[in-house]
Amino acid sequence: MTLAARITRLPIAFDPAAAADLRADLPGFAPEVMELMAATAGCSPYLRGLMLREADWLRAAVEAPDAALVTTLAAADTLTAEALPLALRQAKRRVALLAALSDLGGAWTLEQVTGALTALADKAVHLSLTTLVAEEIRRGKLPGATPDDAATAGGMVALAMGKMGAGELNYSSDIDLICLFDETRYPGEEQEARASFIKVTRRMTAILSDATDGYVFRSDLRLRPDASVTPVCLSMAAAEAYYEAEGRTWERAAYIKARPCGGDLAAGERFLKTLTPFVWRKHLDFVAIQDAHDMRLRIRDHRGLHGPITVEGHNMKLGAGGIREIEFFTQTRQLIAGGRDPSLRDRTTVGGLAALAAKGWIPPEVASELTVLYRAHREVEHRLQMVNDAQTHSLPASPEGVARIAAFCGQSEDDFRRDLLDRLAATDRLTEGFFAPGEVEDGPELSEASRKITEGWQSYPALRSDRARTIFRRLRPRILKELARAANPDEALVALDGFLAGLPAGVQIFALFEANPTLVELIVDIAGSAPALARYLSRNASVLDGVIGGSFWGDWPGVAALRAELAARIVPAPDYEARLDMARRWMKEWHFRIGVHHLRGLIDGFEAGKHYADLAEAVVQVIWAEVTADFALKHGPMPGRGAVVIGMGSMGAARLNAGSDLDLIVIYDAAGVDSSDGPRPLATRPYYSRLTQALVTALTAQMPEGRLYEVDMRLRPSGRAGPVATSLSSFTTYQETEAWTWEHLALTRARVLAGEPVLAGEVETFRRELLAAKGRGARVKPDVAEMRARLAAAKPAQGAWDAKNGAGRIMDIELAAQTIALLTGSPARSVERQIAAGAGRQLPDSDAQALASAYRLLWRLHAAARLLSERALEWESLGEGGRAFILRETGAGDADALAADLARATREAEGAVTRLVGKTDGETGDGTE
Repeated sequence: MTLAARITRLPIAFDPAAAADLRADLPGFAPEVMELMAATAGCSPYLRGLMLREADWLRAAVEAPDAALVTTLAAADTLTAEALPLALRQAKRRVALLAALSDLGGAWTLEQVTGALTALADKAVHLSLTTLVAEEIRRGKLPGATPDDAATAGGMVALAMGKMGAGELNYSSDIDLICLFDETRYPGEEQEARASFIKVTRRMTAILSDATDGYVFRSDLRLRPDASVTPVCLSMAAAEAYYEAEGRTWERAAYIKARPCGGDLAAGERFLKTLTPFVWRKHLDFVAIQDAHDMRLRIRDHRGLHGPITVEGHNMKLGAGGIREIEFFTQTRQLIAGGRDPSLRDRTTVGGLAALAAKGWIPPEVASELTVLYRAHREVEHRLQMVNDAQTHSLPASPEGVARIAAFCGQSEDDFRRDLLDRLAATDRLTEGFFAPGEVEDGPELSEASRKITEGWQSYPALRSDRARTIFRRLRPRILKELARAANPDEALVALDGFLAGLPAGVQIFALFEANPTLVELIVDIAGSAPALARYLSRNASVLDGVIGGSFWGDWPGVAALRAELAARIVPAPDYEARLDMARRWMKEWHFRIGVHHLRGLIDGFEAGKHYADLAEAVVQVIWAEVTADFALKHGPMPGRGAVVIGMGSMGAARLNAGSDLDLIVIYDAAGVDSSDGPRPLATRPYYSRLTQALVTALTAQMPEGRLYEVDMRLRPSGRAGPVATSLSSFTTYQETEAWTWEHLALTRARVLAGEPVLAGEVETFRRELLAAKGRGARVKPDVAEMRARLAAAKPAQGAWDAKNGAGRIMDIELAAQTIALLTGSPARSVERQIAAGAGRQLPDSDAQALASAYRLLWRLHAAARLLSERALEWESLGEGGRAFILRETGAGDADALAADLARATREAEGAVTRLVGKTDGETGDGTE
């Protein structure tokens, strides 16, 4: 499409005489194009000169601007080193002219304009490098290199930084480059190669920057590591060592936009990949906000850019409300979260804003408004530079100069001034609050006891550094105000004190709180309600990353989505142990989320129980896959048909609480195979025994991020005495001929969690058939009655508030439910469905209702109590917040009402269980001895 057909706007000729002269000097263009060219000439002496100089080329270019760009960029591809400088300068003139007219006429978007300028820079850098390295190879100066190595510049690469890296070059940009070489291509001859590459770098900058009939791009090499003392080109190993030891936040931010642009692009990509841990931290990094703020202030101090926003002389890049504010806003948020979410690592400013909005890091309306402001700011910046091809970002200091820029933007001076100030103020409003910490406000008055507690905070490890104390000083009033709103402020303060005392360091967590004020409310809520959860947080504060990272408050994803997320999360880890440790961190984040949702009333105890079980199931499935793969590397694949992991007890029933361990057994089928086939083969039985031990270790081992779960394998055949893994034939034979009634009861809740699908189906089929057969035995009820008596003696209720142990409580009801499932041959695993299977058959409907009703109350109480503390529930020691949580969960009005409900429910449940299973000798009908 022609330029004429795409024109949607025009500048206003600031100098009508210059416009008229151009019309006279360049006849023959289409009227629409001439209007654009004349108005442009009336605003920009530089562009007027380019139009006159490149008139013949321009006549063809305006007929097909996109094709003209491609042809122009390709024109220098085959030139010698001697011819390259002038050819690149011609390309620069033509691309600059084409981009300017397409920009001013609205024919190209901002991205097309900056993309065209960046494409020219890429071409110039790449051709310069490869041509100059070819010269070095021809002269024998690059040890061991052949002419074929010239195509990849002998392992040298130029990294485009800043706007060039992002494809966002402005109209008269410098280009920021870091030049490196792959030292592994020159073993033993690295010094000679480096000397040659330093020479190439210097000659390249001369080709690009020397002002001979103009220039191509002014080149800046000062972003390289320790630029004041290092050579202009250094080895990748040296650069990597520098960033690992000394890299700073501003260098991390710079590498967000970095990309290879010339030379050995593949080597450049490999180098950037090695820097991923440096640039993208695995923890949410809110300290980057303070670093960015400090950097902004230093730039403003250096440039003298403080003070009110005015039009004359305002710096569109670095001044208040300018381009850099939007870039810093975007890059800092990317640094915070991009280590955990690669989708946030977009090099472009507009793309970065969109990605942050899509993942909930900034409101969509803020991203949209900042995008509009960014585009408008960049257009003004381009027009400032187009006037005289000057690398300036500042508006003219005189009203006349401002009037020229207004005309260049197609506006009257008054409209331009008004709109510009509005945009700068809007940018400042949207970004300043994010960067600039607020003033320290006064907190509420404290009691003498509270003041003593808060005075002790200064001695805590978390407040050891000056930086942590500075941030906390601003944060402290907000914390104290939230504490004042707690149900019992003094109790909440004591719990919060425990949280702060347990923090090993404070800068990261305090910066996170300051950037996310709602977290302060959440922490106070947790401290005032669940001190145990607060203590856990103090040891694992990094789990708060998940609260603000993504969909913390969203719907529950389910097992399949959790499994996929965990599998994807651990992939980048470098080895088996690192994957296990990363799984621990991931599990804790989700475990914490369930607890917070429960505490906040977003889910009840039954939903929490299912969520904890889903989480554990996903973990077992992924860890089983990791363990079997790692084990197979050493000892070969599983011999025979493989194995399955079976969840027993609460895990099998898919209902866990906040402190549950996992009851697991492993069943395998060797299918007649004697041993594995691998580097260190094992006989079948020890293979599966050691594989099972590896699974237990993977789940229970204490690592830097803690452990995943405690595991109990005593429900396997023969209990502690038997092998940790059981063959299918041994399992089925044992269950059919030797197992006790309690083992058949346990099987009512068994569920395959992971492993070979066909074997899993066979185990489930056997379970169902066995239950149907064994439930007809005459000894079921007497055995259960004896077992119930032993449980009552071994695990009596720990006080009136114990929901789990004792007659008519959870374990008693679960025993009854399993008995019903066995007697009826029901495959159901949950307590409710097992009870329902016997209603009207094994027990009256009224007893079934009593058991189900009591279980609902007891589980809600038990789930809430386990979230609040690992110890037995003591009502008076809970605190106001904890008591309110339990009352809300159970639906009771107060403690007396809850106690009455509990007594009635357990009494009715105890009677129902007794009527179901009968009594042993020595028991009375009321459950007393």
